[in-house]
Amino acid sequence: MYWRMLLLALLLSMPALAQERYWQLEIKGAIGPGISDYLVTEINQAQVERPALVLLTMDTPGGLYSATRDIISAILESSVPVVVYVSPGGARAASAGTYILYASHMAAMAPGTHLGAATPVQMMPTGTPSPGEQDKNDKEGEASPSPGGSAMERKSLNDAIAYLRSLAQLRGRNVEWAEQAVRDAATLTAREALEQNVIELLASDISDLLQQLDGRDISLKSGSVMLATAGLIAEQRRPDWRQQFIITISNPNIAYLLMLVGVYGLLLEFYSPGFGVSGVTGAICLLLAMLSLQMLPFNMVGLGLLALGLALMVAEGLSPSFGILGGGGLVAFVLGSVLLFDTPDEAFRVAWPFIAAFTTCSLGLILVVVRLLVKQRRAAPVSGASAMVGEHAMTLTTLDPDGTVLVLGERWQAHSSTPVAAEQTVIVMAVRDLVLDVKPVKETRE
Repeated sequence: MYWRMLLLALLLSMPALAQERYWQLEIKGAIGPGISDYLVTEINQAQVERPALVLLTMDTPGGLYSATRDIISAILESSVPVVVYVSPGGARAASAGTYILYASHMAAMAPGTHLGAATPVQMMPTGTPSPGEQDKNDKEGEASPSPGGSAMERKSLNDAIAYLRSLAQLRGRNVEWAEQAVRDAATLTAREALEQNVIELLASDISDLLQQLDGRDISLKSGSVMLATAGLIAEQRRPDWRQQFIITISNPNIAYLLMLVGVYGLLLEFYSPGFGVSGVTGAICLLLAMLSLQMLPFNMVGLGLLALGLALMVAEGLSPSFGILGGGGLVAFVLGSVLLFDTPDEAFRVAWPFIAAFTTCSLGLILVVVRLLVKQRRAAPVSGASAMVGEHAMTLTTLDPDGTVLVLGERWQAHSSTPVAAEQTVIVMAVRDLVLDVKPVKETRE
């Protein structure tokens, strides 16, 4: 009787146990080393745990070229279907997002979204005309950029075009528009992308997307498979603490903040030694900033200008120069902050409010706090043995040359090169261990 009830319970629970899951990942914001590590790790883990599919929702303005290529390589090697869905409404798959969308096994967008503008701007020097402008200048006979800059620009552009075209050919998507997205920074709305065979599906939400995916054939590296998405349960896959930490510190604003806090902490420890809190904090922040800069496309000239600016402002605090050093340091600091990250991509540059706030704080800290610390270091000591230098004392015994004196209510052994009678006033000239060097007041006055 009991085994029959147990068997019935197992049979009733089998559909729930057999119900498949799909993994849901997310790109929100700029694509950097942290996002790349998160996505590549999850896609590789999917090859082991074998979910029904990996759904990647995306809303990105673009990102670093190297991070994007790592993500695309993981997608291309995946034996589990990877579906990229640009959502929610108002989201975009710009620049690097367009490459990832083209690499996916199935591309979908929500109404009110757009994609495109895939020109690799981070590879072009600031101020260089776009490819369209260059062609126009060539036709009108205007002067083109220097041969070196133009060659590098064309090299980067052609590489990006070939890369996106190869992805389009692999997935059977619009090859001509892929080239336009790179060469002319072309964009498309979700509806236009569907009509021009850039994406396969237009879905209002994830439920609608899963319904449209059900029964579709997808070509994988290992062969063709038919999706069965009816009744799939979503499993949210979030970055772990290490990946989240990398995502956080690889933010240019955070890297900039860590670097300056590190420098300020070491400066405060140097000028005002204490328990070492500021020094330890500064050292940790500076090491984290170095890790951040290693992951980001930073500019050595910008870093040098930042260091020069801080050095000049410190010099102004130590020896005022009527603002010459401070003004020069302020200019160098602002220029270094702007040029610190070597990319015109706004997602990987320090925000202007950050620069303005830290420039003001740095100037105030250097000119006010450092000057106060230096003034405090130069002030006469108010306690300890050194504070007795210059104090008057009364001889309790004859000093010839050694004896005892009373200073600040305390009895001290004293030494005088000139004999001094008892009950005479002397002045402390130096402190040697527990012996005071003194001279008669009259002698010092002479």
